[in-house]
Amino acid sequence: MGLVSRNGIAPLSMTNDTGGPICRTVEDAVRVLDVIAGYDKADTVTRRSEGKIPQTYRQFLDKDGLKGARIGVFRQLCTTKNSDPQVYALFNKALDELRAAGAIVVDSVRVPELDTINKSFDTIPQLRRDFNLYLANLGPNAPHKSLKSIIKSRQFHPSIEKTLLDSDADTLAPEAHKGWGKNMALRERLRQLLLRAMDSTGVDVLVYPTFSYPPRLIGDLNTPSGTNNNALSPPTGFPAFSVPMGFTYDNLPAGLQFFGRPFSEPTLVKLCYAYEQATHHRVPPASTPVLPKKKKKGNV
Repeated sequence: MGLVSRNGIAPLSMTNDTGGPICRTVEDAVRVLDVIAGYDKADTVTRRSEGKIPQTYRQFLDKDGLKGARIGVFRQLCTTKNSDPQVYALFNKALDELRAAGAIVVDSVRVPELDTINKSFDTIPQLRRDFNLYLANLGPNAPHKSLKSIIKSRQFHPSIEKTLLDSDADTLAPEAHKGWGKNMALRERLRQLLLRAMDSTGVDVLVYPTFSYPPRLIGDLNTPSGTNNNALSPPTGFPAFSVPMGFTYDNLPAGLQFFGRPFSEPTLVKLCYAYEQATHHRVPPASTPVLPKKKKKGNV
């Protein structure tokens, strides 16, 4: 949070939302990050990044970056009880791959209060306010001017109907809810507990599966989601980086998420690139054939 501008991003919750590149490789993602990171007057939270951005993140693309690195295993997000057995097995295999690449794997780092904190958060709808502000900035030609207009149009997937209706029914600004102050205090508490756990064990990053269950079909709300992608990084604002760690059930991809301290992107880039180069787990999808190489034009 604060590294990349959120201006122009369709929001769910501006207290958690931020943007980042989704690319084929770590190097591609780093090249995009070099372009999008930095201060934007349209999003004042990016002032936090001033003085914290290197000239280029590409200097941290080190294929030997895992040698001697201390990797903390955050098993609270992936146990035999709360994850798919194939994802669990793949995660443990990924830890062996980290060791083989020279990392010191600290198994495991814990925040005992995590479950209590997660259960203590009050549900405070933010979508209505944040999305209406987003729509208002799209200009006079935007087809919708409010969340209510979108709901009336019925141009949305049925699986998100309840979320939209619940948010639109709440007329209070998020900060006016009685649980807002408590939620902000819990977020700060989680930040401090995670930093303390990392500092006390001397780890550079924490790792866990991006999802504890395989991908599910769009609209499927019955099988477990298992997303860990929103468990630590969004509520704290700390950076996280996901890279492929293999496949479950033959062709369902799984990711390994690296979670770091505030503005520790250089460390994340170095470790993720080294893991990617040591494993090469990515397989191009069959639905997207390789683009033909552009022929070089001769001198005229």
